[in-house]
Amino acid sequence: MESDCRIPVSCLRPRVLALHALFWGLVSLRVFGAALLSEEKTTVTKAVTMPCWQMEEFVVAIECTVCNGFQAKRLDACRQTGYVEKINCTKSNKEEYKSCRSARLEEHLFWKFEGVMLGLTVVFALLVVFRQRSLDRQASEKVRRQIESI
Repeated sequence: MESDCRIPVSCLRPRVLALHALFWGLVSLRVFGAALLSEEKTTVTKAVTMPCWQMEEFVVAIECTVCNGFQAKRLDACRQTGYVEKINCTKSNKEEYKSCRSARLEEHLFWKFEGVMLGLTVVFALLVVFRQRSLDRQASEKVRRQIESI
């Protein structure tokens, strides 16, 4: 029984394509994963005292907003996420700033993730179709050879 593959390179083509697709899929997943993780990194700072909003009740004076250039340089809370809200502590009557997550930022991250997943779905669906066509061709060739040998 002879093999269909007299030239090894032509036999490996579907495997090589699948391996390339898998490799580039993993690379892109790593790149997007690193981008998502880098947005969530926090800086380590030593706080001498705990913020009043961790020890007592508070009222949000200004909702979560984007830090401007001055706030980004001056406030440690801005460095964490790029968004800050103004807090009024009830007992001590202090005004402090607290880092927060923006709904817009969360939505952006969600759609970025959905886009990556949709792209990977398309890539892997195409891989399945190409592999199935290749297997169908191999099966029909085998049947053709068996019929010719009769």
